Amino acid sequence: METIRKKVSADICSYIDEDNGALHLEIDVPGVSKKDIKLRVHDDSFNLIAPRESFDYVTTGNFCCPVKASDAIANYENGLLKISIPFKDPMEDAVDVTIH
Repeated sequence: METIRKKVSADICSYIDEDNGALHLEIDVPGVSKKDIKLRVHDDSFNLIAPRESFDYVTTGNFCCPVKASDAIANYENGLLKISIPFKDPMEDAVDVTIH
């Protein structure tokens, strides 16, 4: 029989930089090995699983505004995962419409 591991919410601090160009997340996951962290970022949300010896830190969240997930940068040091994701230009996917 498979043992179900306990899930624990990770502490998160999120903020927008002063020039409103990027979203920053700081996620507290002490005692986790960097190689075991699974972070997935979409243009509107993220999911994190960070296993420790006896439990897993888990969290999922939505962003206030669309971001460029492919440009996300993450660093992990001393139990703190820092993620920076630039906001998507609101006109980036705009389509020119021909007016008849």
